Amino acid sequence: MSLFILKADDSKDMERISEELSQYKFNIIEEQDNFILMKRKKYGNPLIHAVFLIIGLFFLSIAIFVNVIYFAYSFLWASPNVLITTETVDDEGNPLEYNTIEEILEKATSIL
Repeated sequence: MSLFILKADDSKDMERISEELSQYKFNIIEEQDNFILMKRKKYGNPLIHAVFLIIGLFFLSIAIFVNVIYFAYSFLWASPNVLITTETVDDEGNPLEYNTIEEILEKATSIL
């Protein structure tokens, strides 16, 4: 699971960023005064699923198992999480490294 961090100046900026991300199918998981946690669930590329399903049904049944593994990987580990926060340091006092919205959308729309 990848966690991306976006910096917001205040709560109105956090709301604006979350509304922008919700247009790209990100859902709010948790929300508090100083952060919003969002996630976009990925299920894998439908074309890849169809190819593995056809191969599994007609030629090699192990391809169905590979298809299930690909789905699990896409759903559990490739789904991007976004933390929109007003904080500047983590719990240990280290400065946070922020990402851009473009990086997040690139990861969210990638095939694998």
